[in-house]
Amino acid sequence: MKTILVTGANGFLAANTILELLARGYKVKGMLRKGKSPPVAGNGFTPFYGKITSEKDVSEAVKGCYTVIHVAALTDQSVPCKRVYNEVNINGTLNIVKASVDHKIKKLVLISTANVFGHGTKDRPGNETMPMRPPFTRSYYALSKAQAQQLALDSLKDTQTALTVVCPTFMTGPNDHKISSNRIILRALNRRILFIPPGGKNFIHVKDAAAGICNALTMGKNGECYLLANENLTYREFYNKMAGVSRNRTILVTIPKPLLYIAGLAGSLARAAGVKTPVSLVNMQILCTGNYYSSAKAVKEIKLPQTPVAESIRETIEWFAKPIRLHQAE
Repeated sequence: MKTILVTGANGFLAANTILELLARGYKVKGMLRKGKSPPVAGNGFTPFYGKITSEKDVSEAVKGCYTVIHVAALTDQSVPCKRVYNEVNINGTLNIVKASVDHKIKKLVLISTANVFGHGTKDRPGNETMPMRPPFTRSYYALSKAQAQQLALDSLKDTQTALTVVCPTFMTGPNDHKISSNRIILRALNRRILFIPPGGKNFIHVKDAAAGICNALTMGKNGECYLLANENLTYREFYNKMAGVSRNRTILVTIPKPLLYIAGLAGSLARAAGVKTPVSLVNMQILCTGNYYSSAKAVKEIKLPQTPVAESIRETIEWFAKPIRLHQAE
């Protein structure tokens, strides 16, 4: 079995993708930064330490591989600088693209984000044909991912390296060693009262997203993009599902939009003064948005699984229930 390179190997989605690849019998080389712990050990997995922003490191990582899954990205919403996002998300992707062509990689699966496409309503959710909409058009993260995606599509159009782009929505599930998007669940555990924003998201089990990525290796069409999506839920609906799983009685209080916007303005001013904070006007506007998408194309063409969100919540809670993980989450 030929080797697949997975970048950002210690991240939430990459870790689940690596486990899925190994379960399917693939050999995996995982690229991660020095000092970071690999998600698995042995049994077909080999770590490679280097920086995605280093053209030399990326070339060495790609060498000897048959296909590449590029997951590595800067997703931290507290970074106030567009340049920092671009350095990792755009330049890092261009390094992967160049190395893939140089080493005659047969297939590149690029992990983007659902927010490069326009969101819709529950009745008419966004799909792969819809252009990005506000407030994401003002998000440095979303803009950097959209530019990286388009550059990759353009650069590989007339090459021997096939490209499929997959765009996950909001993921929950196990193997979140760095504690990323699962904070939405951890912050609500054992809370008597929980303040929630008025918007909503599309949620998907991270294992389904990982399966979709692996399926895209063989089923994904060259030059096509696929939304890895599942259930469209308001935050209140999401936490009601969580209450049904955890059996905790939590009073949910919706924060009015004006209060979130005021907090966002204060956060934006703090950012301008050099304070690193995830609170900004754009981020608060995102929390007030119904950010809904359709999974129809991915379900049809790459057989994307659709595990109920309640099951994903249950698995997340069980995974974090082990003492060492609860300690990490505190």
